[in-house]
Formats: sequence, structure tokens, C-alpha cells
Amino acid sequence: MSRPFGHLDEHGAARMVDVTGKPTTLRQATAAASVRCAPHVVAALRDGAVPKGDVLAVARVAGISGAKRTADLLPLAHVIGVHGVEIGLEVTDTGVEVLATVRAVDRTGVEMEALTAAAVAALAVLDMVKGLDRTTSIEGVRLLAKSGGRSGDWTRPDDRTGPGDRTGPGG
Repeated sequence: MSRPFGHLDEHGAARMVDVTGKPTTLRQATAAASVRCAPHVVAALRDGAVPKGDVLAVARVAGISGAKRTADLLPLAHVIGVHGVEIGLEVTDTGVEVLATVRAVDRTGVEMEALTAAAVAALAVLDMVKGLDRTTSIEGVRLLAKSGGRSGDWTRPDDRTGPGDRTGPGG
């Protein structure tokens, strides 16, 4: 028997789930995003020659900020105390790979915070290089893994990177 979707009330209207009765536990989630860039943009990233400045430093700070502001952006997300954010960025032959890991001790998970961090870091990369190539794009924003909470641990079957396995960018 499936349990009802918690974000809907008895009339089908959207609501924020009440988590006050849940215990606080360590939660962690890792998400990724890919920024696709033209070869001349990749060369500028590798040479530190992007006119707007240090792209990876700006993207790292933007990702951290994004994780902390998730509840401001998503109306049903809970305000949680984000206790740790790691943003890994790796320049590859096709662009920049972003890996975001978020940790908290709270009553609800940090999956949306990790996804927001990855997406915002990717947006910052795009913003920093768009003057060099307007075809730069963001692809594959995805949750890779989560741990903690009632539902336990989960890892995306088609991706090796997850909590405790920092083999991706920044690992």
C-alpha cells in the first residue's frame, strides 16, 4: 500500500510537510551538473584568461550561497541549518564538471540544497563565460547520492560518485 504524498493535503492542495516530530539526524547529499563550453572557452578557463576573473572561485562561492538560500527559492523546501557545503569544479575537455555535497544535522534531507548548489555553481560558470561564447549550456543537473533520514542511503545507479566516495571533481 502506498503512502499518500506528504506535500498534498486531503483536498490535493500543496502544503509544507510538518517535520517537527521527526528526530534530527546527520543528512548528506551529493549532486552534479555539467557546463558545456566551446574549446576556446575551455582553453581560457585552463589559462586563467577569462576576462571576468576567476571563474572557479566565483562558482564555488555561488554554489555555497545557493545551498544556503534553497528555501528562499523553492516554496515547499524547509529552512534548514546547512552545516557543510563542498563545491568541486573540474575543467574538462568539454567544459566544467560541478560536484556539490551538502551536510546538515536536521529533520529533513538536503537533496534540494545539493541540487541547488550544483545548479547555481553551474549558472555562475555560464555567467562568467557567456561573453566568450553564448552557446555555453548547462546539462545533467542530477542527484548522485543521499544518506541519512528515514529512507536511508541511496546512490544513483548510473553514477559512481556519492557520499564517502569523493572520486569526482574536488575529491
